[in-house]
Amino acid sequence: MIILRSDQTNPDKHEVRDMQRSKKNIGWRGRGHRISMAIIGSVLLTGALACDSLLDVEIPGQVEDSALNDPALAGTMLVSALGEFECAFNSLVPTNAFLSGEFISSNFFLTSNTWGWRGDPEIRGTGGSCPSSRATASYGYYTPFQRARFLAEDSARRIADMDDAAVPDKSNILGTLNAYAGYSLVHLGENFCSMAIDNGPQMTPAAVLALALARFTTAISLASDASIVNMAHVGRARVHLDLGNLSEAAAEADLVPAGFVRNAEFSSANLRRENSTFNRTESLYLSVGYDWRDLMVAGAPDPRVPMENTNAVGQDGTEIVWKQLKYTSSTDPIPIASWKEAQLIIAEARLGQAAIDAMNNVRDLHSIPHLVLSEVTDMQATILEERRRTFFLEGQRHSDMVQRGIPFPQGVNNRGETFQPYTCMPLPDVEMDNNTNLTS
Repeated sequence: MIILRSDQTNPDKHEVRDMQRSKKNIGWRGRGHRISMAIIGSVLLTGALACDSLLDVEIPGQVEDSALNDPALAGTMLVSALGEFECAFNSLVPTNAFLSGEFISSNFFLTSNTWGWRGDPEIRGTGGSCPSSRATASYGYYTPFQRARFLAEDSARRIADMDDAAVPDKSNILGTLNAYAGYSLVHLGENFCSMAIDNGPQMTPAAVLALALARFTTAISLASDASIVNMAHVGRARVHLDLGNLSEAAAEADLVPAGFVRNAEFSSANLRRENSTFNRTESLYLSVGYDWRDLMVAGAPDPRVPMENTNAVGQDGTEIVWKQLKYTSSTDPIPIASWKEAQLIIAEARLGQAAIDAMNNVRDLHSIPHLVLSEVTDMQATILEERRRTFFLEGQRHSDMVQRGIPFPQGVNNRGETFQPYTCMPLPDVEMDNNTNLTS
């Protein structure tokens, strides 16, 4: 049995080696992902995910690996996998905001500010973890998403082998697990320069996204919950767009109904489940980046990028904090997939008047005046700007920059530190050091 403490989400290299010596290979580190599912009870705190609408389950303290083939634990596995995804997503949003410039540092912590100048050795040295305090200064999400992916995939494999009659709503559970596994793969494939899965060889982002596409296809075929089906349609549209399959991307996005949104839900039940983006700004550790300040549309402040100048200095005692107002509570949700994203995928895939119509559909959500085709001189630049503003602090700007070749800032940052060369997230040392199929 493996028991992983709830505070042991980001072991250092020495801890990894100790785990290897004990022949307990913990999978997100690249050792075959043979992680015992006993971490379900110990990684997640009771109430780790607001999933009462899915299944009511009791989270056990310890579970033997073989016991997880018991149909009675199918609900536990589902809740655990979704909880791990929301943990990872909770780290992705502020990390990507920092890397892309949506946020700048207003704190003096070295562990935080290395992300502010995109220091390569420091980023490689961090596998990432779930937020452990309201004042966390740590970033990164490789380990959390690898763990979320594995839990979803392994749970789906186990549950698929269970008797249908013994698992109520089995098909929908499998669809849900595949949808969330797909989104873990999306975030790993879109944001990293390369990837490795289950102790395998180095993979291109396109190969990882192809795996995500297959997961979404399976989710659509199995899920009965419309929210999961629509989530998977948005995921498929997103991946097709990333892969350059424009007609397929638009066709998939057409299937998403108006108003749809699938959120990552947060709660004040425990620190691990609080909205980390809100907490990091509430503590004055981060300020909205310069390029997102005072954005206007039709002569008025853009409601898609809400913020205020607090005229107060940050935790570093120097930077004046511009506070984001998109999330005003530690329990505010963050969209994972939505109709507005589907519409902007249609815009990018079809261009022309279809793009104008799709962008205006999204603008209507914010009561913003419409765009007019004859006034648009650069359609692609217009779409990317609409995405930049619409998805402010939703974790998408970094992947947009990586996937679309948008240059990252050069020169020096707000602290006078020189930006290091950067185009995408490198594989962390925790993968390179422990995956025998990879070389530095």
